[in-house]
Amino acid sequence: MSGRANGFVEIDRLDKRFGAEQAVRGISLSVAQGEFVTLLGPSGCGKTTTLRCIAGLERPDGGEIRIDGEAVASAERGIHLDPEDRNIGMVFQSYAVWPHMTVFDNVAYGLRVRRVGDAELKKQTMKALELVGLHSLAERYATRLSGGQRQRVALARAIAYRPKVILFDEPLSNLDAKLREQMRVELVRLQHEVGITSIYVTHDQSEALVMSDRVVVMNEGAIQQIADPHTIYTHPANAFVAKFIGVANLLEGTLIRRDGDACELEIPAGIAGQPLRLRATGGDGAATGGKVFVCLRPEDIELNVERPGADQSGANLIEGDVVDTVYLGTHLECRVRVGSHEVCVQAVHQRQLNSGQKVFLSFHPQHGLCLAS
Repeated sequence: MSGRANGFVEIDRLDKRFGAEQAVRGISLSVAQGEFVTLLGPSGCGKTTTLRCIAGLERPDGGEIRIDGEAVASAERGIHLDPEDRNIGMVFQSYAVWPHMTVFDNVAYGLRVRRVGDAELKKQTMKALELVGLHSLAERYATRLSGGQRQRVALARAIAYRPKVILFDEPLSNLDAKLREQMRVELVRLQHEVGITSIYVTHDQSEALVMSDRVVVMNEGAIQQIADPHTIYTHPANAFVAKFIGVANLLEGTLIRRDGDACELEIPAGIAGQPLRLRATGGDGAATGGKVFVCLRPEDIELNVERPGADQSGANLIEGDVVDTVYLGTHLECRVRVGSHEVCVQAVHQRQLNSGQKVFLSFHPQHGLCLAS
């Protein structure tokens, strides 16, 4: 999966090993100028190692990294520019804000290192502080800032010297839930306003879906899918992506037949031990008679306490028993046992359901995605 060609940041067949462990396995990715791309995946998937290779904090064992057409790392050609020579900004999880300095001096640090003149230094520093809403706190010491304000200082410092690329390493993970939501909006607004190419690392799927132009889902050092957030959620490339992004019911079965995008599957051990016949869409790469998964999102399943009438004839219908429900304010999260399977469903919050109650689940074929195993 190479992503887009001729990008502003290009990663070509990147390999990185730590002893016998291969952290990154020949990944390729192209990021356009001004694009916000998120590397998403579980701990140990290789996303942070990839970011550190781009930053120059790790030396790749294979492949090449180019920024604005210039090779900043190439294992084959023996190129490895130091981080300070790559014209990148970084925002870390730990903020790395110096407590003995004022807000102004923290933000101006990178400019001073680059020997920017006093007048231009003040202009660029104050501009960066204005962008993050901290210009009125320029003379305040960092020890007197909240967590959110310290994160804004780190962001202002990263953009003050106008880098070509900003790299974000889980920058919101130390903030409380409400502040994280606010900072997501602020980061997206700022990135659009400044237009700096941004590569963001997180294990939080909500951050990835809300903030990104494209999401790169990684697992075990390899890229599983590259796509915009809507496609990642509605058309995951495989079972791993489906399960990692949002809540997904994955029912394993056999592909009986396929006609274009229409699939018919058999799911073993349904009600009374009888197999379920379901219709879904997709099935790319799956062979008739082969093992597949049908992916169902909870919000795409309708729960009925009585068997639906004829108007539901175009939908799949599954009979099951309520296991339990959890009240989440906007809806009920309900687990339903269907033979040997459990299916998670979202029901309207006013509905009263009891454990053991018989219910009927229905979903249209276009809401069931057939995935090759």
